[in-house]
Amino acid sequence: MTDKTADLSGPGISTYEEVAKLLPTDYESALSPMETMDALFLAKDTIEAGLCRDLNLKMVQVPLIVSRDSGVNDMLDRDGSRTPVEFPAGLGLDEPIVTQVVQAATKWKRTALAQFGCEVGEGICTDMKAVRKDYFLDHDHSAYVDQWDWERRISIEDRTLDHLRDTVRKIWGVLVDAGRVVADRYPALADGHPPIPEELEFIHAEDLLDMYPDLPRKQRETKLLQEHPAVFIVGIGWPLDDGYPHELRAADYDDWVAEAVGDDGRIRHGLNGDILVWNPVTQRRHELTSMGIRVTKESLVTQLEMAGLMEDLALPYHQAIMNDEIPLSIGGGIGQSRTYMYLLRKAHLGEVSVSVWPDELIRICEERNIFVLR
Repeated sequence: MTDKTADLSGPGISTYEEVAKLLPTDYESALSPMETMDALFLAKDTIEAGLCRDLNLKMVQVPLIVSRDSGVNDMLDRDGSRTPVEFPAGLGLDEPIVTQVVQAATKWKRTALAQFGCEVGEGICTDMKAVRKDYFLDHDHSAYVDQWDWERRISIEDRTLDHLRDTVRKIWGVLVDAGRVVADRYPALADGHPPIPEELEFIHAEDLLDMYPDLPRKQRETKLLQEHPAVFIVGIGWPLDDGYPHELRAADYDDWVAEAVGDDGRIRHGLNGDILVWNPVTQRRHELTSMGIRVTKESLVTQLEMAGLMEDLALPYHQAIMNDEIPLSIGGGIGQSRTYMYLLRKAHLGEVSVSVWPDELIRICEERNIFVLR
């Protein structure tokens, strides 16, 4: 049995020798660099309009920096392996503000629902930019992150598996529609590749472990996606029967302890999950979005206890949840560059996103006819 702890967090392939083995050797981009930019912004406009229309959201501004003491920054996981960029700000202050570059706007969005006066069923969408310095830089991980971070206010009655699934289906429909729009303008995108699946399949992390009990998380996902090329894995963060969660998740935003009844009547755990697809260009699993119904004050305490992070309960954000000052919500982050990479049939994130890349990775890519933006 392969070690299951290796890929619980800290994304990326982890060695450039492995990257070299896995990148395609017969790649030829369907679009030129300028055509890529045209198709990218067409997809961006289509997706933003679709999310706002189908989820009843409004586009709003989003922070690039937050104060450390607010507790608003997204820690991404609960093992402390991915820390934010931090610096002092405020010329002339006796005590400068200790500031962090956001890693995602997950917690800020929930507080912003109240700030923007959103009622139940209304929400916000952002064009979020972030820095995640602790990623291994491979074909689909970058230190620069762009996401459609969105959040919608819900009622207590909406905290159900059915509501989660309905929202996921709407998001998938928006992405499929964007794929059609760009393919209509650039028919070459369809050459030699299967169409984007119209339907998304749902599977719970607990059931996926039952299917492949001896495999670690990424290998389970890969096996599944080879048969089902577009899936939503439900319940990420809850410890499974083998003693490990499907993947480590932060304890203070998605609810991964809530009980939910599956279609077969069995009790599962978690009201969150990921959309994953099979990328026909890279022949690899490809995560597009992580999302979920957010914690209540009860599930927040339970998850902080399980994660050994009860000291975080004193932070302003967490206290706002405990004092019912933040509305119930559902939300997520859709990776923009990841989505463009999938829709535009690209082999590397750097073809659709300008970032920093190691010289070794650039060389490997050039040898395979992959030219990244710098």
